[in-house]
Amino acid sequence: MAVLLLGTFDTKGGEYAYVRDLVTAAGQEVVLVDAGVMGGASLAADIGPEAVAAAGGADLERLWRAGDRGAALRAMADGAAAVARDLYERGRIGGVLALGGSGGSSIAAAAMRVLPVGLPKLLVSTMVGGDVSAYVGQSDVTLMYSVVDIAGLNSISRQILGNAAAAIAAMAAAHDQRRAAGPAGEDRPLVAATMFGVTTPAVDAARARLEELGYEVLVFHATGSGGRAMEALAAGGHFAGVLDLTTTELADELVGGVLSAGPDRLTAAGAAGVPQVVSLGAVDMVNFGPMDTVPEHFRDRRLLVHNPTVTLMRTTPEECAEIGRVIGEKLAAARGPVALFVPRGGVSAVDVPGGPFHDPEADAACFEAVLRAVAGSDVQVVESEEAVNDQGFAVAAAERLHELIQKGAV
Repeated sequence: MAVLLLGTFDTKGGEYAYVRDLVTAAGQEVVLVDAGVMGGASLAADIGPEAVAAAGGADLERLWRAGDRGAALRAMADGAAAVARDLYERGRIGGVLALGGSGGSSIAAAAMRVLPVGLPKLLVSTMVGGDVSAYVGQSDVTLMYSVVDIAGLNSISRQILGNAAAAIAAMAAAHDQRRAAGPAGEDRPLVAATMFGVTTPAVDAARARLEELGYEVLVFHATGSGGRAMEALAAGGHFAGVLDLTTTELADELVGGVLSAGPDRLTAAGAAGVPQVVSLGAVDMVNFGPMDTVPEHFRDRRLLVHNPTVTLMRTTPEECAEIGRVIGEKLAAARGPVALFVPRGGVSAVDVPGGPFHDPEADAACFEAVLRAVAGSDVQVVESEEAVNDQGFAVAAAERLHELIQKGAV
């Protein structure tokens, strides 16, 4: 298999020729795909921009004549994604490397995001110093900051691009070796679990029990991107079950925190009929960055500096009631088996007697709202006087998920 070098050769042909030579010198073949629209490329491609545009349902000459850069970028991104997917499905590529500014990065990232997790994807970009969530999405794209603009070769860019070429060549070689070796041992059913720092003891205990029961557990950090990744994989049919102990991202979505996973959080498994056990982990908090980034209208709220880069805000009884209602309605709409575990002893490590976020009134508002929302539905309800991080609560949740999965397999 080869390394796919994907980019705009009309503006960066020299840089791509440089990394091409380094990758081939490292023992990897390359496939060159040009997604540029301006013409006059200095590097010949294996798949040219006309073919890329056509794969995206567009005509290159019309894109060029229209003079609409945004439309051209969207069309070439769609085409690049289609080309990359086709090359992968035909077994032609074992890795992808791209170099770009904002436009080139958007095209390359679109192609990388449609490729499966585990296939090496390396993007060298001028945009890495900012918010890169739009480029990464829910994929395993590796990002490298270009330091200088990708506009010619110089003493700095040669070092950066040299590292990138060496990295993708090594990653592609390792990927090829894994594919040749086949699966490492017998495949086990996959279970997803959601975790936050303040629910770690619960997920650790549940994960250990699920592994004893024969599952492979994928833990997703509930930081927005983690929740979106889990939802995407659940929608794709990857999981036998979901242990969603940590639904904190819905608090951020409601109140305006920085770790929202979007309005579709807690929907994919239900829509796909995947067995779920869901709890209310860390709905006592909304997340912000450093203390000085907390919005002014929240400064009089109960705040906790979790670490120098994360400030937590305690949710109010009114907010907790709305969070409970939303969670309950999402669970009641699920097409598959669902169990709701209610930890009346506390929903996080800091929401226990003596803890800085202990608030029985707020917790009760959440519990009452979620129970009202699932009343009369097929959702199984398990109420416990334990806290979410108590081992008995976590193990019971894991064992209930196993029961739901086993019943569905009969």
